[in-house]
Amino acid sequence: MTRKCICEICNCGRHHCPHLPTGFYDKTLQPCLLTEYHDKYPAYGGLKPPDSFKPKHEYLNNRAKMDGNSTFKLDYVPHEITRRPGRLQHEYRPKSGEIDHHTTYKTDYNPHKVKPVQSIRPAQTKPGKGGKVDTVPTYKDDYRLWEIPKRKPKTQPAYCPPAARFGNPSTFQDDYGPKGYALRESLKPPNAPRVSDVPFDGLTNHKISYVPHALGERYVRPQDEYKPSDKPFESLTTHRRDYRGLHGDPTKSCKPEHGKIGSDAPFDGNSEFRDRYQPWPVTLPYVHKYPDYVQPDGPMDLNSTSHLDYVGHKVKPPAPFKPASARKVHAPFQGNTTMKEDFKPWDVKKTEIFKRGEELGIPPGKFDDLTTFKANYIPHQINPTQSCKPTNAPLHSTTPFDGGTMYRIEYTPKRLEICPASYPTPPGFVYENTDARGHKFFHKMSASEENLAVPNEMHLPKEVAVVS
Repeated sequence: MTRKCICEICNCGRHHCPHLPTGFYDKTLQPCLLTEYHDKYPAYGGLKPPDSFKPKHEYLNNRAKMDGNSTFKLDYVPHEITRRPGRLQHEYRPKSGEIDHHTTYKTDYNPHKVKPVQSIRPAQTKPGKGGKVDTVPTYKDDYRLWEIPKRKPKTQPAYCPPAARFGNPSTFQDDYGPKGYALRESLKPPNAPRVSDVPFDGLTNHKISYVPHALGERYVRPQDEYKPSDKPFESLTTHRRDYRGLHGDPTKSCKPEHGKIGSDAPFDGNSEFRDRYQPWPVTLPYVHKYPDYVQPDGPMDLNSTSHLDYVGHKVKPPAPFKPASARKVHAPFQGNTTMKEDFKPWDVKKTEIFKRGEELGIPPGKFDDLTTFKANYIPHQINPTQSCKPTNAPLHSTTPFDGGTMYRIEYTPKRLEICPASYPTPPGFVYENTDARGHKFFHKMSASEENLAVPNEMHLPKEVAVVS
């Protein structure tokens, strides 16, 4: 009997063992060589790896001495360098004579003897009692009005407009004079209708070459009737068919147990602060005591400096400078102003418009209402063109539609091969054991075991019906 694994029984390449070790303490395990690459790609002998073209990293000694010549040293030709001639500066020669230290400020601004400025601030006086107050301010006492004579208006001579016409022609009027216009000859062809004496035959290439063909009736394909399947639905998915879960122990929690931490002895109330830091005697700070308020004897004098020194005066309210609104002037209003007297309006005539002379004269007769179209148009009889469009009729043919395609002619139904590893138990094999790496091994059934075998759960048809 030959033992085979699921990896070896599968012929579709989608079924394989998990290849995960389940025996953690088994140290005698050999490496698993059941792979698709190991089976399909055998090792070849007598082949050497390709040689590398990379230079070897070796130290090269006993070489010639380096000359130290570079491209710059070999190609560069030194030239004689001469110093650039500098600019010659003239020798400084001082001028003869003495230097005049006079400036414009000294010549124009002569010094003057200036007396110290007297203070304008009035002497400080103390307010007297019972005296009369001088109501004349400093402005009226120091600044007097000057008698300024009234300025006479300046008389101007009367303006006399010139009697002659303004005769300054412009540059445009001097250089560009009026010129006559010459009519250009029209190169436009005459708008005359071209009439042909040959009648129109109405023949086209389509009418001459087109041959109508008779169309038969259209073949209508009958619709196939729906036939439901007699076999029940298995509700088998890829996950149910391929997935095989391994039974294992549930995971254990790594969380420590919640136990009580501490002692049941009562707390005595002592701490490090209470043991090391003892209370010190502290004296109270000094507080200054203010003497008690004693109310003075006698009545209170409510007279102030303003009440004693201020003397009231009878002052009239100032008269307003605004003129009374009821004042009316019955004299007539003089509307003469300096603008009206000095600037008189000129008698200016309107400039004439430069008009071009009419080239075409207006006929004196009555308009006869005859246009060029009415005079030259000749009516022609219109023959409607015949439509060359084919009639919108359905195309029918009496020959039946064969419906033959390349797929129907050349396709032959093939038998659907099912991978034996997709069954829960491969047909023709009996489960033997599972090794430490997770490989399930099966051996072929003998004649006695075939009679006792139970058919698998999967039932697939041997052939598949193809419907186009």
